[in-house]
Amino acid sequence: MNSDEIKRGIQRAPHRSLLRACGLTDADFDKPFVGVANSFSQIVPGHIHLREVGKLVCDAIKDAGGVPFEFNTIALDDGIAMGHSGMLYSLPSRELIADCVETMVNGHKFDALFCIPNCDKITPGMLMGAARVNIPTIFASGGPMYCGHTSSGRSADLISVFEALGRYSSGTADIKEIDELERISCPGAGCCSGMFTANSMNSLTEAIGLALPGNGSIPALDPARKEFWRQSAFALMELIRQNRRFLDILTPQSMHNALCLDVAMGGSTNTILHTIALSREAGIAIDMKQINAVSEKTPTLCKVSPASSRHMEEVCAAGGILAIMKEIDRKPGLIYRDCVTVSGKTIGEQIDATVNKDRSLIRPIENAHSPRGGLVVLFGNLAPDGAVVKTAAVAESMRKFTGKAVVFESQEEACEAISLKKIKPGDFIVIRYEGPKGGPGMQEMLAPTSNVMGQGLGESVALITDGRFSGGTRGACIGHVSPEAAQGGTIALVQNGDMISYDLDAETITLEVSEDELIKRKKNWQAPAPKVKSGWLARYARFVTSGSNGAVLSLEETR
Repeated sequence: MNSDEIKRGIQRAPHRSLLRACGLTDADFDKPFVGVANSFSQIVPGHIHLREVGKLVCDAIKDAGGVPFEFNTIALDDGIAMGHSGMLYSLPSRELIADCVETMVNGHKFDALFCIPNCDKITPGMLMGAARVNIPTIFASGGPMYCGHTSSGRSADLISVFEALGRYSSGTADIKEIDELERISCPGAGCCSGMFTANSMNSLTEAIGLALPGNGSIPALDPARKEFWRQSAFALMELIRQNRRFLDILTPQSMHNALCLDVAMGGSTNTILHTIALSREAGIAIDMKQINAVSEKTPTLCKVSPASSRHMEEVCAAGGILAIMKEIDRKPGLIYRDCVTVSGKTIGEQIDATVNKDRSLIRPIENAHSPRGGLVVLFGNLAPDGAVVKTAAVAESMRKFTGKAVVFESQEEACEAISLKKIKPGDFIVIRYEGPKGGPGMQEMLAPTSNVMGQGLGESVALITDGRFSGGTRGACIGHVSPEAAQGGTIALVQNGDMISYDLDAETITLEVSEDELIKRKKNWQAPAPKVKSGWLARYARFVTSGSNGAVLSLEETR
């Protein structure tokens, strides 16, 4: 066992002395040491209950024959960080979480790892750290929040509040409506109730096979979640006995299965960023074009908020994430059924044991929302290395669009213009210098996209940025443009009045400007000075790579 390095032999007497101070007995030195990476935080609704979850998990590990050592990672709430400088820290926090997991596991020679994530950057951060240390690992997230309900019986979630602000600015919502939504949309513990980034990533973890069935869909406050956490602890102890490690489960084939699920359920655009980053850590070659290859073959079968008014608790009642995979599996050649999972069963065996109980929510292949998946990467002169759009949340009338560029150098500029009703039908909003390096931090832009939708412009205005979006964004919103503006990408050369067109089915995005004109503009372009010159964000900006590379950190300074 890894832990023998800190507990065996006369030379480890000082180490054992310190471990005894932590409460270990003679018998404990013969048991596996299990690191329990908990992301408990009192300011993140998706994590406020994880202190109790950590205790439950540690007790279960003891019952299963292991010695648990709980430690914490940071957890940033994207919703609370949204719309101000705090959002600059959101994506960078993923790297800190990965580093934390790597540091604690390797520093203490744990034999196995139990990860308790939930919200947006915590799950991918833990996944990346787990890939680095490659020991037996299981994920058991905190679970989704229940949705709220208005006095009229309409379901509501956090996106309902953001979009109500857009309606308020256009005069179609009043303070009373906003106050009601504020009070009921987030009714308790759990990650936000739609198919936003947190639930998307927790669902993908289940599809990969790194979590037991139910990880992506059992609500946080459902009593069934407690048994899920307990069974996850016993499953991890079995992984230790089999010496089945993280990279035995995370394989090119299981990653393919996760991508199929992702596009079939119209997951958050952030999943593309995180799966590419994870693939880099795991040594698995996934690029932006591979996403399209999967999306072209995989139909869109399930639409959950923001793409519809349905929520994760309904997905759970319908059979969960595996019920979506069961419908995908009905199309031959999409799912690698032999991929092993932390349950000891193959993903195929798990799918076969699942029943789709709601075919209006999880549609059969014959009645798919679309024959193509709900996430697409666009390529063209405006995004030579790709740009991502959640097609499942785009109106049918906006699958093709040409509009006049209205350019903003920051999210703040764009928000002000939108709130002042300066955006008109036919406009193509361009928000630049918000990429990984230029932001820095590639902040999410839920405020401008929600305001556009709230003002009723969702079927007449498009938006493109080198930043990224919340998983709750809907509409013709294209993000992750690579190369980004701060690196001299074409998006830095767009001028007000230029025409921009996209075609979701053709997977293209085009700036309707001649190559000669773009060459002239590039000669006159100068890289802006860094926005942040000190602290963690300044270091991050120096070493971060582009969105097309997962925005992972390079070992060398990037330009």
